[in-house]
Amino acid sequence: MKTNVLKGLLLASSLLTSVSLAHAADVTLTVESWRNDDLQIWQEKIIPAFEAKNPGIKIVFSPTAPTEYNASLNAKLDAGSAGDIITCRPFDASLDLFNKKRLADLTSLPGIENFSAVAKAAWSTDDGKSTFCVPMASVVHGFIYNKDAFDKLGLKVPATRDEFFAVLDKIKADGTYIPMAMGTKDLWEAATMGYQNIGPNYWKGEDGRKALISGKEKLTDAAWVDPYKELAKWKPYLGDGFEAQSYSDSQNLFTLGKAAIYPAGSWEIGLFNTQAQFKMGAFPPPVAKAGDTGYISDHPDIGVGLNAKGAHPEEAKKFLSWVASDEFANIYANALPGFFSLNSHPVKMSDALAQEFVSWRNDHKPTVRSTYQILSRGKPNLENETWTESANVINGTDTPDQAGAKLQKGLDSWYKPAK
Repeated sequence: MKTNVLKGLLLASSLLTSVSLAHAADVTLTVESWRNDDLQIWQEKIIPAFEAKNPGIKIVFSPTAPTEYNASLNAKLDAGSAGDIITCRPFDASLDLFNKKRLADLTSLPGIENFSAVAKAAWSTDDGKSTFCVPMASVVHGFIYNKDAFDKLGLKVPATRDEFFAVLDKIKADGTYIPMAMGTKDLWEAATMGYQNIGPNYWKGEDGRKALISGKEKLTDAAWVDPYKELAKWKPYLGDGFEAQSYSDSQNLFTLGKAAIYPAGSWEIGLFNTQAQFKMGAFPPPVAKAGDTGYISDHPDIGVGLNAKGAHPEEAKKFLSWVASDEFANIYANALPGFFSLNSHPVKMSDALAQEFVSWRNDHKPTVRSTYQILSRGKPNLENETWTESANVINGTDTPDQAGAKLQKGLDSWYKPAK
């Protein structure tokens, strides 16, 4: 009798242990992100690769629309309902989350040593002592063009601004294509694809950006106003109704073959490869005259961090360490051509258009978007104000000088450069 009772107890204990272990192993991590275009790639490539080596840890990729991400994420963090993994925007937005103890310190995370101080800078404190997100990728700005259209019209890829506008004039005169696909309805498109794309050639990349932060230069200086003068000249080439044209409208105009040139970020490559039925090429922002040093916005765009109050910190750290690996770097850079790995391990990319963008690193000086570090920490937010003024200049409702004056006045209202 006692033997049967003992067997029963042992069996019950074994079953409870099995159930307990099953529950312990069955952990689901949710990834918060603004990259809703990447859902399929995460589901088909990234998540299966991780889960195959980490049984018992499940990943759910849960993106929000890009324009809604910051507000949605903050609301979830306030409510305690945010996922374990937080996709990090670069510089100030994520630094603010870290300072508010929403993101955990990852300075000692296994794998973080795979990134240089420069790669980590967008997700580190100003003194560089703490890193709070694993760098994933940077993006490069330039122009994507329809090679078939260029061949049909006998056009050469422009290297200088005069050549650029000569090409636009020829496309417009022919009438088959809209010269450039870009709208101003969503505001950010005008700033990101316009001002931050061509601007570095005017303010000399990092030299100008750092001079603005230090107070040695102002947004009313020629280096910062002249890019707006060029943007104002874009207006006749953007097609009818560009003022009401959304970002997705611009994408569609180009991929449907209705526009010849698309002011772009390299992140467009993956989507355009699946939609465009024509050959594509890319060229960097044209310089003032042949032989001038060229500058490109090679912008750290995306990282991932740990929700400081997440339910599964140890499992989440395993995932973040994997994101820091060369395995992830190779998967990500090739699954999402145009998102260039920041990992110190070299990544061989198979996509020709992505290779074209990244090749500019060989003969151009890189910089990051001028508004992202330090200068958008106060109100009015310089990044958001730059969106508005870029659209206003193209629309013709503000002159370039008015735009510079408004932006500098807003910055002066709260920002005092360190002496």
